Amino acid sequence: MREVNLRSIDLNLLVVLEALLEERQVTKAAERLNMSQPAVSRALQRLRHTFSDPLLVRSGDGYDLSERAKQISTDVKSVLANIKQIIAEPQFDPATSKQIIQIAGPDLEMALYLSDLLGVLQDTAPLMQVELDSRPADYFEMLARDDIHFAVSGFGPNVGEDQFHRTVLGQTGLAIVMGANNPLANKEITLDEYLNARHGYVSLTGQGPAFMDTHLKELRRKRTTVLRLTSFMGVADFCETTDLLFMLPVSLIERLAIGRNLVTRPLPTDLKLPDLNIYLYWHARHHNDPMHRWVREQIAHTLNKKVPNMR
Repeated sequence: MREVNLRSIDLNLLVVLEALLEERQVTKAAERLNMSQPAVSRALQRLRHTFSDPLLVRSGDGYDLSERAKQISTDVKSVLANIKQIIAEPQFDPATSKQIIQIAGPDLEMALYLSDLLGVLQDTAPLMQVELDSRPADYFEMLARDDIHFAVSGFGPNVGEDQFHRTVLGQTGLAIVMGANNPLANKEITLDEYLNARHGYVSLTGQGPAFMDTHLKELRRKRTTVLRLTSFMGVADFCETTDLLFMLPVSLIERLAIGRNLVTRPLPTDLKLPDLNIYLYWHARHHNDPMHRWVREQIAHTLNKKVPNMR
């Protein structure tokens, strides 16, 4: 078999070849392709040179297929169908899809913003599965490695920001949470009182320092941290049994405080921070994937808002 250099071949000729093999006549093939008869004749000459075969041969009542043309007729149709399938936009049917949606993020934030997604899947995509991963990790690295489809985070990536798209799930303020018996529970907390207190914090990556410690360093101040957690679930227990203060998003504090002996206080005036946006992130490689688009639309719908512009 002779070696074929595809770069030297005009693959558009395959479309003409398919018409010629089916119509067995230049004139009819030209009408079918909306081309001029001379243009199809020239294409036939190029095809004969490419295949080293006449392809169409004169017969008593017109033209017939050469033996080589008969052999390749089915393959040509199949090749063109495969090319169309490759180029065409992939289809996604939630009713029959068995895909697994993998999402990573803090446990409480995922419960707060994504809990209604399961109800949507139950009704419209009963065969799809959701895997929620709240283990401490760099969620942006997981997205970059294609380990997950989505990440929930109130913070942005440290590097490679142009790799990711995001949409806002919600917005929340930041506040202090502590046990109701804490000496600071019933007063406005000053900056000095805040700095002299003992603190705990939640590290979603399993590493430090905390966001507040970085902010204090910029102000040339420092607080005392004695506990680092990798999950929000233990915050209430430690607040109730110790004198520790935690700074958390208000939306999470409200969920943690249900049935617990906790108190929420505003941050000292000197430490006021802007509200925190909670984002759903995904990698650029999946931005146009129909399954991803559908999931984003369902999440937006459950949050009673329109799908925002994706950056």
